[in-house]
Order: sequence, then C-alpha cells, then structure tokens
Amino acid sequence: MIANRKDDHVRFAAEQQRDLGGYNQFDDVSFVHHALAGIDRSEVSLATRFGGIEWPVPLCINAMTGGSVKTGLINRDLAIAARETGVPIATGSMSAYFKDESVADTFTVMRRENPDGFIMANVNATASVENARRAVDLLRADALQIHLNTVQETVMPEGDRSFGEWAPRIEKIVAGVDVPVIVKEVGFGLSRETLFLLHELGVRVADVSGRGGTNFARIENDRREQADYSFLEGWGQSTPACLLDAHGVGIPVMASGGVRNPLDVLRGLALGASAAGVSGLFLKTVLDGGPTALISLISLWLDQLAALMTALGARTPAGLARCDVLILGGLRQFCADRGVNTRRLATRSRSYRTIHESLGGIE
Repeated sequence: MIANRKDDHVRFAAEQQRDLGGYNQFDDVSFVHHALAGIDRSEVSLATRFGGIEWPVPLCINAMTGGSVKTGLINRDLAIAARETGVPIATGSMSAYFKDESVADTFTVMRRENPDGFIMANVNATASVENARRAVDLLRADALQIHLNTVQETVMPEGDRSFGEWAPRIEKIVAGVDVPVIVKEVGFGLSRETLFLLHELGVRVADVSGRGGTNFARIENDRREQADYSFLEGWGQSTPACLLDAHGVGIPVMASGGVRNPLDVLRGLALGASAAGVSGLFLKTVLDGGPTALISLISLWLDQLAALMTALGARTPAGLARCDVLILGGLRQFCADRGVNTRRLATRSRSYRTIHESLGGIE
C-alpha cells in the first residue's frame, strides 16, 4: 500500500508540472536595475554557508520520493545528477523504510551513486529519535530533514490526525542526532510564528517550502474516491511571502516551493534565503530525459545564476540580500497586513554602499 502511494505521488506531482508554468508570487519580486553595479565574473562565488552547513552552490535537489521499485530508480537518477553537478540532495520521506526494511535500497542508492555528496535524510514529525538516527546512519547523511505536512495528512485518506506531539518530538530529535536538522514544510509555507517556535526548539535551518509548487493537498485529493477537499487548493502562504515574513526571526531559511528558474532562485536569495530547493520541475525533467537531461538543466541554472549575480554586483549568495528589490501586487498586500516594511527593501543598498563599495561589488 505504501509503495502504491509513493508511485501515485510521483505520477500526480509530475502531472501538476503542466499547470505550474504561469504566474506565482515570485513574479511580484522585481530587482531595481543599477546599470553600473556589475562586477567581473571571476569575483563571483556560488558557495553558501548557513546553520553549520556549507554548500558549494545555493541550490539543492529537494525531497521527493523513495519506498518502491519505481521510486528507487528515480532516486538513482537524481543522485547521479547531484553527483555530476555538485548540488546537495534530499531523499523523500523514509517512513516506508521504518515499516519495511526491504525498501532500504530505494534510499541507499543515493549514497551508492553519490558517495561524496551532501545528502539529507528525510523523516516526518512523528518519527522517534531512534528512527531519526536510523535514517541518518542508513545514508551516512550530512543533515536530517523533518517535514511538516498537516494539510497533506488531513486530506490523505489514511493520514495522521494527531498533531499535538509534533513540536516536542522535533525538539527531541534535534537533541538526539549528531547532524544539523532542517525542518521543512511540504508546500504550504512556514509562518513567522512557526519559525520562532522552531528556533526555540533548537532547529538549525528552516525550509519555508511555500505555496506555488507541488500541491500535496491536490495530490491526496486526487487519490480519494470522492474529491471532497478541492477547496483547499489555495491553502497556505507562497514562498516569497514566507521569506519576507521570516525577516528578523533569527533562523537561517531556505526557499523552496514554486521555484521555476534561476531568476526565482535569485529572488529567493535576495529575500533572505541561504539556498533554494527544487523538487517538481527536477522530477519531471528526470522522468522525461533521465539524469543526462537533469544534469544539463542544473548546470545551465548554475551558470545563469552566476551570470545574474555578476550583473547585480553580488560576489556571494549572501550579497544578494543587499540588492534593492521591489515588492508588488498581492505580495505587497501580504507584507502590509503582516507588518513587513517593503520600502526599506527597495532602497537598502544606500545604507551600506559607498561609491567605492559600489564599484567593488557586494560581499
């Protein structure tokens, strides 16, 4: 039954990609163009550091799948692409492994194909400390993701209905494992209040994973005999909204959910993310063209990201958080309602940049 569900998730997630090429709230973020801000390409580094983690690039293949024969083959291809491009990668939820150890290979294939890469194991918030350690040990994982998916569980016919112990369990896992813990949503966003709580629980990094990408409420509704939760398709906050809401919280954040191209990665970094994650688009790419197609796409993205940073004068991903950006449309209204000062984002380069610094680029 779990294997069938995992295969269903992959099929429905890939089908959703046909509908995700249009507008989302990343389009409400616009860079102020400064025509003499550019620097030399040789000065740009894509390396990023956050929450005790160091990555060579600010992009990862985010959590997707595992637990069936078909999804094991997908994980193999994803891991090959990660190995050849140097991007970090996460497994999908390892709950299936905790229930049936015979599916371990559908996850360990990632480490076998990518022996020296940065790999994140993924568990849900109901996992015990023992199972969290098992997941990390199985993959020799460099970090542990804990996913939050109350809305998905609510719509899932066989889903969990008890959420009250999630926060205490997260705190225990954080204290009980020896790798950084990243808590992520699955596509409905993390609010400022949730981020404050995660910070108090000792979580190193939060992946806001907002609305705009794969919609797991829709996926689970498609699995129901009666599609009686379709009214939840617009639930949650977008990724840009979550990033803006996160300002001042004090926990490093990642941007995933609705990332369609290198410009969206750039926008996420400019709004304060330390890195961006992509799932659905990369999944469709590997299903359509195998690891070779995904390697080509990721390589192109990294090259374009460095080129855009060069034009903006940002030597590092962190430097993008000092670029001037305009917040438009519905995203601006969200900021007004949540008390986020958007005017300072449009003029923030003035607060630190002298003429000499402007010519030298942003650190």
